[in-house]
Amino acid sequence: MVLISLAIIFIQLSLLAFGGGNAILPEMKHQVVDLQHWLTAQQFAVMFAMSQAAPGPNMMIVPLIGWYVAGLPGLLVATFAKLIPSSLIMIFSMQSLGKIRRHLFYRYFEMALKPITVSLILVSGYLIAEAAAQNQRLIAIIILITLLSYFKNLHPFWLMLSGSGLAILLLN
Repeated sequence: MVLISLAIIFIQLSLLAFGGGNAILPEMKHQVVDLQHWLTAQQFAVMFAMSQAAPGPNMMIVPLIGWYVAGLPGLLVATFAKLIPSSLIMIFSMQSLGKIRRHLFYRYFEMALKPITVSLILVSGYLIAEAAAQNQRLIAIIILITLLSYFKNLHPFWLMLSGSGLAILLLN
């Protein structure tokens, strides 16, 4: 039953992933934390941080959730459920994309998706920060790293390393 639930949730998320994987993080958190209670908000935030620190695609959180919930079968079900539906849609739509790209509707549709995508990514950042902000020192680190990422052109790796280092120094 858990594998079926994993498949249904990640198939739905796959079909909603406009603008990249991070745009669906709020709904993913809602499903696995709030509705299914497979993870706590803090566990979700830790898995997200681990998935972002690992090399590879930004949706490495999906196999981590699958593994945590149901071991290797969960990892496989969650990963395939997340990747296959959107990949198939992309393969089939690429064949006709050249034709519809010239239409005015396509440009309006693309313009409409941009603010939606940005909003979803901002909400994702807020949800992760909210789960990680367990005391005033962590809140200050989150604000500092957010400001650095906004005003400086620093690689995310250095930002994560700096934030982690600050947290270790200030919390010990």
